[in-house]
Amino acid sequence: MRAVVLESYGGPEVLQVREVPDPEPGPEELLVDVAATAVNRADLLQRMGRYPGPPMPHEIPGLEFAGTVAAVGERVTEHAVGDAVMGIVGGGGYASRLAVHERQVMPVPSTVGLPDAAAIPEVFVTAYDALVLQGGLTAGGWALVHAGASGVGTAAIQLVRAVGARTIATCSAGKVEACRRLGADVVVDRGAEDFVEVVQEATGGTGVDVVLDVVGGDYVPRNLAACRVGGRIVQVGVMGGGKADVPVGVLLSRRISWIGTVLRSRPIEEKIAVSRRCRHDLVPLFEQGVLQPVIDRRYPLEEVAAAHEYVASNANVGKVLLTLG
Repeated sequence: MRAVVLESYGGPEVLQVREVPDPEPGPEELLVDVAATAVNRADLLQRMGRYPGPPMPHEIPGLEFAGTVAAVGERVTEHAVGDAVMGIVGGGGYASRLAVHERQVMPVPSTVGLPDAAAIPEVFVTAYDALVLQGGLTAGGWALVHAGASGVGTAAIQLVRAVGARTIATCSAGKVEACRRLGADVVVDRGAEDFVEVVQEATGGTGVDVVLDVVGGDYVPRNLAACRVGGRIVQVGVMGGGKADVPVGVLLSRRISWIGTVLRSRPIEEKIAVSRRCRHDLVPLFEQGVLQPVIDRRYPLEEVAAAHEYVASNANVGKVLLTLG
């Protein structure tokens, strides 16, 4: 099979497409012919040697996929050869074939199809897990979504609207209209406005119920100031830095929960559980047209270096796909 194999770490030039043996599916696994995968920030970190992938014969990046079942293990009961599926994986997505546990996949919505469904799994699972399953967001609430035009941000804005809550999204000046089109109730130009002031004005001084933060760094104390008493901050990334000055007194006195979470390092049982929940709750919303993937660009797998350079530029709105057709 074709795969992007990391034989060294560094810039985009280390990303090389190689021919490697096909994976062998286990008894409860599917062998999937991958139609597309997507480039995530974690992939850039892995390429630089700063975010190790799981043990595997060849180090192949890629946290999600969409494709067609090519073979099934002997104990597989829910899927058959020819099924269109999508899902999250710990690694191996940048390849023309991968093996994945059958309960970790979701059906590809008929309204999206292949290859575009590859833009769904990582960002929608991350956003739904953070906002609803861990953040407890419900109808009528307020969510502050940082990096609203990122992959996770574009998913989060749609999910907040779908649950009947309201969104305050932050982004750069050139992406304000994109966030508004997705349904954000309030959009903050992070270069010209103070999101804490905007939050307080929009919520009548109460603060938001949930903060979804991929930034970290100096956003941390400001997130605390933007959160309501008893609110939750869910940290899913640290694009702005992994260290912060934390006013612990505010955390305590306002009874705010600050939750850190990632998908990659979770045990497979937890990945299966969140995938099953998203299969039940989110796939029907795609079928109904309530949710849709936001795709900025598509690159063939052989242009993976260019795709990494584009994502690193922060120019994208939504997802960047790698296609293997």
